[in-house]
Amino acid sequence: MTLDKMNFWRLSDEFSVVQAALLIVDLSPEEFPYVMTWEKHDWPENFAAAFSALSHAICGERLPATLHYITGMNALGEMMADGEHPDWNKSTIKIEDLKKWLSSRGFTTGFFFPEVEKDDCPHYLDTGNKNYSAKLGAAIGAWQAVNANSVLIKGKTVKQALLKWLRKNADQFGLTKDDGSPNEQGIEEIAKISNWDTKGGAPKTPG
Repeated sequence: MTLDKMNFWRLSDEFSVVQAALLIVDLSPEEFPYVMTWEKHDWPENFAAAFSALSHAICGERLPATLHYITGMNALGEMMADGEHPDWNKSTIKIEDLKKWLSSRGFTTGFFFPEVEKDDCPHYLDTGNKNYSAKLGAAIGAWQAVNANSVLIKGKTVKQALLKWLRKNADQFGLTKDDGSPNEQGIEEIAKISNWDTKGGAPKTPG
């Protein structure tokens, strides 16, 4: 199998903010090395939204990043002070932090979340398996999602986070009633199975 050139970007464990924004909208950074010098109305589709979200999250300290700053002359010929403007081509984000942030924004598909090959999918989670159980799939899916993303538990108990995930993904696992509303009884039962924190108690205050 010949790998798509985009796959080689998955070898990196951190990206510049500009590279990350391009990859989020499924564009190869090597094809847009000077995108930040373009007029904004010439930017690729959706790049402005992705770049704006990333830069604001970083400046607001909601997304960890290693910042580097631009030094030199501004448009008026005045020397800019070090630390005045982030250099988004050199400032970097670790892939683990980026994936957590994307997940917290509801993005779990695209370049940073490659689909599992069919052959790599456990047979008990294969929807094409004649013995596939949607409730089992929901229980395992909820456990995996909440266990992998601490952001989902922030300010909640594990069970509350599981319930929220199951409600959000109810359609995918047939956990809805005829009117389209979540089947709360079924969701409650599945959350009990997925819940590893059976001691319960009030959620821990976020640090």
